[in-house]
Amino acid sequence: MSSTALFDKRPPAPNLTAAAAGARPETSQAISIAHLSKTYPVPLARVRKLFRRSTASPVQALRDVSFDVLEGEIFGLIGRNGAGKTTLTKIIATLVQPTSGVVTIRGYDSVRDEERVRSFIGLASAEERSFYWRLNVEQNLMFFARLYGLNRRAARRRTAELLARCELEEVARRRFGELSTGNKQRVAVARALLNSPPILLLDEPTRSLDPLAASRTRALISSLAQGRRPATILLTSHNLAEIEELCARVAIISRGRICALDTPRNLRALHGQRERMQITLAGIGPENARRLLARELGDVDITAAEERVQVTFTREAEDGSLDRALRALLGNGARILACEAERASLLEVLESYEREPAKESEAQS
Repeated sequence: MSSTALFDKRPPAPNLTAAAAGARPETSQAISIAHLSKTYPVPLARVRKLFRRSTASPVQALRDVSFDVLEGEIFGLIGRNGAGKTTLTKIIATLVQPTSGVVTIRGYDSVRDEERVRSFIGLASAEERSFYWRLNVEQNLMFFARLYGLNRRAARRRTAELLARCELEEVARRRFGELSTGNKQRVAVARALLNSPPILLLDEPTRSLDPLAASRTRALISSLAQGRRPATILLTSHNLAEIEELCARVAIISRGRICALDTPRNLRALHGQRERMQITLAGIGPENARRLLARELGDVDITAAEERVQVTFTREAEDGSLDRALRALLGNGARILACEAERASLLEVLESYEREPAKESEAQS
């Protein structure tokens, strides 16, 4: 059985070392991460050195990461592959120990009080290998429910409830190994919910799902954070539209460091000072519109169709050029049918942070 499967066992009575007599420390922070770093050593480094084989450098997956996730919050973590998202998730779940720094879950240290911490957390990882592939979906969920300490009747009731809630009833009797990648991911989410944990770590929960199933999974995630007992959710995803829809705050991780942390709107505003404008006009020809706008906007893209002219250009936000251009058009008989602004997306924000280290490296060289 893999380490993820071992994680799913219901822990015995906790050995409290950071709190007195079983009372949870009062805190509004479900997850608190302070100066967390993780370096993976080179495998068999001494053996390689003995035989004079070249060795790679140790991999520094996380570098001085610090942030908090509040109780009841859906918190997003985005970054490219290899940025450190999975390592960070595994450290929070106590599957990997940090090289330095501290992770506190609801007031308990993830290293000293790992058994208590595990009782708070439900984990659904993107690369799930701990299910039993010859058992069907229902049997897998029953098995893990019993590991959590549920008796047979309670385990059957909880399994049936989650099969319905995660829309898995049609595949409940199919072997896990026969499932599509998307359905395997939904089974992982169902297992994470078996013991109703107050904290959920969801690693790409909608990966490989069709659009309808992904939409329903997002609705499920949102409902978990808004129920009678709201769950705290740390969500990693490459679907940035999904992150914007669900998350109150987002952290951008790049090369093991947290580059930015704010609401999606504020992140776009900080790195979206330029905006793309589209103006739809009537009552004016394309060449006349180009002539009028050249003075105020410089080069613009103009298309004409069915007596309408569409003008597209990029400008610095709130620089006044749009007002001057609109006055010039209206003064020459044009009618404004539509005027739309498109600010930077989270993808553009993420790409801007990915470019910064490259620029710094070029400047140093």
